[in-house]
Amino acid sequence: MTRDLFDATAMYDEDYLHFFASSGSGGAPTHGPLVGTAYTSTSAADLVWRLLDLEPGMSVLDLACGHGTLANHLAARGCRVTGLDSSTVFLDRARADAAAMGVEVDYLAGDMRGLPPWSDRFDRVVNWTTAFGYFDDATNRAVLGEMARVLRPGGRVAIDLDNLTRFLASYTPSRVTATLDNGDMLVDRHHFDPLTARFEVTRTVIRDGRARGLTFLKRLFGFPELRDWCEAAGFADVAGHGEDGSPLNAGHHRMVVTAALP
Repeated sequence: MTRDLFDATAMYDEDYLHFFASSGSGGAPTHGPLVGTAYTSTSAADLVWRLLDLEPGMSVLDLACGHGTLANHLAARGCRVTGLDSSTVFLDRARADAAAMGVEVDYLAGDMRGLPPWSDRFDRVVNWTTAFGYFDDATNRAVLGEMARVLRPGGRVAIDLDNLTRFLASYTPSRVTATLDNGDMLVDRHHFDPLTARFEVTRTVIRDGRARGLTFLKRLFGFPELRDWCEAAGFADVAGHGEDGSPLNAGHHRMVVTAALP
């Protein structure tokens, strides 16, 4: 384990669900300049199904599954899904939603930097909604190695990230990231460090008339860099797509990188 670059428990908590997973919240967040959420839960499942050639009965690891939206929808389509996340708050919500949907997902608490002894266990790995790039570069590379380790030969991975070109073109020093009808809001101040390619955010959470601050960061990637990292981790056939599944271009909000083990 390496030292965490920010306090993830302060970021991925009940407040996060309040703004991004409650009714009327507007859906999934964008963690930086306003580039669009790009997906509904159904369209994300459609895209993953298509890009990874999923079939009912396949074993799928949703790595950093969050509150389980994608994992639950893949399970509803017949996949055998395992969801792993470090946030117990998110996992509790994921289990409750799975029960409400009548689907079964094996939700586990864990750290993507050191997965359980699952070598060659999964047909597919999904890492969605900018859930990659939160550590130093050596550790981010090691996470890719963990993805490769738990996949069976011929297995495939899909990683959903911000499209660097569109993201930087939409850069703003600050913005109101989320607002609810009762006046609750998130206000973010942004800083991009070109020496580390890290996007740093200072966030103010205003809820029920009280305010608190937190910080978080993420690594931004261009496709050629992440392609090279994937190949170094043992993957082949690395490709980049936009949120519509077509080849990545500068206008896409999202960059979905797919790759396969030989």
